[in-house]
Amino acid sequence: MSTSTSAQRTAKEGAVAQAAPHGRQRRLGVASVTLMIIAASAPLTVLAGGVTTTFAVTGLLGVPLSYLVLGAILAVFAVGYAAMSRHVTNAGAFYAYAAQGISRPAGVGVSLVALMAYNLMQVGIYGLFGFTVSSLLAERFGIDVPWWAAVLVCIAVVAVLGVNRVDLSAKVLGILVALEFLVVIVYDVAAFAAAPEGITAEPLSPSSLFVPGVGAVLSFGVAAFMGFESAAIYGEEAKDPHRTIPRATYTAVGIIALFYAVSSWAMAVGVGPSQLADQAGQQGPDLVFTFLGSHVGQIAADIAQVLFITSLFAALVSFHNAVARYFFSLGRERVLPGWLEATSHHGAPKAGSLVQTGIAVVVTVAFAIAGNGSDLGPLYPVLTMFTWLTNAGAMGLVLLMAIVSVAVIGFFRRRRIAGVGIWTSTVAPGLGAVALAVVFGLIVANFDVLLGLTEPSVLSWVLPAIVVVPGVIGIVWALRLRSTHPALYSRIGHGEEGKAHHLGDDD
Repeated sequence: MSTSTSAQRTAKEGAVAQAAPHGRQRRLGVASVTLMIIAASAPLTVLAGGVTTTFAVTGLLGVPLSYLVLGAILAVFAVGYAAMSRHVTNAGAFYAYAAQGISRPAGVGVSLVALMAYNLMQVGIYGLFGFTVSSLLAERFGIDVPWWAAVLVCIAVVAVLGVNRVDLSAKVLGILVALEFLVVIVYDVAAFAAAPEGITAEPLSPSSLFVPGVGAVLSFGVAAFMGFESAAIYGEEAKDPHRTIPRATYTAVGIIALFYAVSSWAMAVGVGPSQLADQAGQQGPDLVFTFLGSHVGQIAADIAQVLFITSLFAALVSFHNAVARYFFSLGRERVLPGWLEATSHHGAPKAGSLVQTGIAVVVTVAFAIAGNGSDLGPLYPVLTMFTWLTNAGAMGLVLLMAIVSVAVIGFFRRRRIAGVGIWTSTVAPGLGAVALAVVFGLIVANFDVLLGLTEPSVLSWVLPAIVVVPGVIGIVWALRLRSTHPALYSRIGHGEEGKAHHLGDDD
């Protein structure tokens, strides 16, 4: 290697290191970011909770195919999303993309929807976590611990990880996700081996999916992918964001789609297609653990139950990190109070992490008080806190992805960047916008089903409003900033770049 080449590489590496703002070190590679994404998806949680629920509620066998369909839609979305990540590196991700691709008011509106959606997903999962830990302690050790007590302890642990080095969180998540994959693979092998009605490809047949009820299946299924879009949030901490973020995004989508398709197919085969809906309805998440106990051994079932808890924990850490980085980005640009940009000496977004922790504590305490003496009994945190908040959060994230697809088109149309073809800049994001809009419509149409309601109620309107109304408020707030603080307004969506100059687009 020549001296000049070495010097150029050293200079390039130094420039990348300097590009990380506020002393935030670039520690994350493709594997670390991919693990953060898959952790948010929570493999064992999806299989034991999401897949069983989908089979039970819809009664359709085409669940495995739905993951492949959704994977294809999100892969098309990822084409433009990943391309834009090469040119926009911002911890606010969706916020910055909408601001630079549509308008600054749209960016602020999107940022508040994103904050609400990620908080809903993260805090909602605490409900299932608390129920699962409380039940396990009661069944195995005879210890009666309120669900909310387990949640508060977990919140404290997540808070500690949140204010420390981000790659420390990645290492913890990596171990947990690897163990989850191992357990699910063992389950899949055992299920295909058992096959009481024989191995059939019927669950992968279009005729098993594209029938009345397909909307509910897709609505449930899309939640399994939530978190894959969070790769761009880590752009400012990635070693080489131009390569790391696109590769991590594509890798995560492919792994999630294939893994869940195979695992849900294994469940259908292992239980038997004719018995699946009834068994899933009767046993819920225990369907997986009971099967493992019967066909692999009770030790395997016990390990799986523990990993079910760690799976939820991994998702909590991942969504916590995403929320903290949105707070950091918005504080840095003074869209929200500036103190939110404070970081720890490790470079983690300390202020944003602490705010997210506070939100989780307040919501948990509120649900604990409201559920005191509830007729729902032990299932209260699952049927309310978990079901209500996570479904509302998933709906918000689908809406955001549809909007960002439009932003991608606007971004590349304004800049005409060399090497970006029409497929990447227009066709793929256009198809993604339409497909995601359809999925969003299906979620809205099936929202009562997703909430477990037999008839429309006030929740059918309140929960979507909690997601959408902040977006409207954000747009109004940005328009006010345009007239009262034009210098601040000019920086919206441009991160550190915006402090020196803005791109001159008039919005």
